[in-house]
Amino acid sequence: MPVNHSVKKELPNIKILATGGTIAGSSESDTDTTGYESGALDIETLIKDVPQIKKLADISGEQIVNIGSQNMNNSILLKLAKRINTLLASKDVDGIVVTHGTDTLEETAYFLDLVVKSEKPVVVIGSMRPATAISADGPLNLYNAVKVSSIKESKNKGVLVTLNDRIGAARYITKTHTTATDTFKSPEQGYVGEIAGDKVLFYNEPARKHTTESLFDVSKFDKLPQVDIIYGYQNDNRYFYDTAVKQGAKGIIVAGAGNGLLSDAALAGARDAVKKGVVITRSSRVVSGVVTHETSDDKDKFVTSDSLNPQKARILLMLTLTKTKDPKKIQEYFNEY
Repeated sequence: MPVNHSVKKELPNIKILATGGTIAGSSESDTDTTGYESGALDIETLIKDVPQIKKLADISGEQIVNIGSQNMNNSILLKLAKRINTLLASKDVDGIVVTHGTDTLEETAYFLDLVVKSEKPVVVIGSMRPATAISADGPLNLYNAVKVSSIKESKNKGVLVTLNDRIGAARYITKTHTTATDTFKSPEQGYVGEIAGDKVLFYNEPARKHTTESLFDVSKFDKLPQVDIIYGYQNDNRYFYDTAVKQGAKGIIVAGAGNGLLSDAALAGARDAVKKGVVITRSSRVVSGVVTHETSDDKDKFVTSDSLNPQKARILLMLTLTKTKDPKKIQEYFNEY
């Protein structure tokens, strides 16, 4: 009697955590790509609309929230991070996909990159067109995210962002266009990989500390320090700094001109904020480049953001302030993460 040597290969277990956004958006018109309702569809609907993902993995979904990502806040970030860490600690979960609105996706991805305590893949995705639109990009982005999260090659690469067939590291990826589907780019550092047909190809590794190497642990936190962002511009003034201090800011990110420069008026406000115990971090409103640390920063007790844009610098400063208020130590964190 012939022996059947074939063994059914077990599929990886992938959990999809949904937070809303355009990928769950809906409109009465299939040509409406801007006036839709974000977060109109639940995770079960998204999974049902892409049945092909069930050939890649055993899929289960969970709705964390259902909002536009402009309404993402620290409380939800903490809830999401804690849930991911709980799931990844189980041998029954092999990877996580997070669906998210694109407007603040890079902030959530970088936050998770710093606080997830696992080498298992975590992939954050969204879409630029709602689910009801002609040529909606969400279904393929979801399919690709499940594919990326289900392979061993994606382990220990930090949190990944996958849209438009590209794979970016959370530390480097940013949104660069208001409406185009190829909006997410890594202007200086480049992508870490791509999806070509049925293949996931990796070319680079994120060089900064992340996930299991990170010192940041939010498991016992129910809130994070208040950090505000102040945008620099011609003829600006100091009252934004004074107001931020009065409203309880523990840190301020300056989206400065050029190489993170402040006007004389803003500089006076920033220096007085430091005297009141607030940590000032110079970032830049420019799309790319490193904000260099100068001797004047040491004199003023300012921190510089390296290549982090203002919104990501805010994420890192919030976490560093759970460890220390010493600007020299905080600078070390910005140099490492």
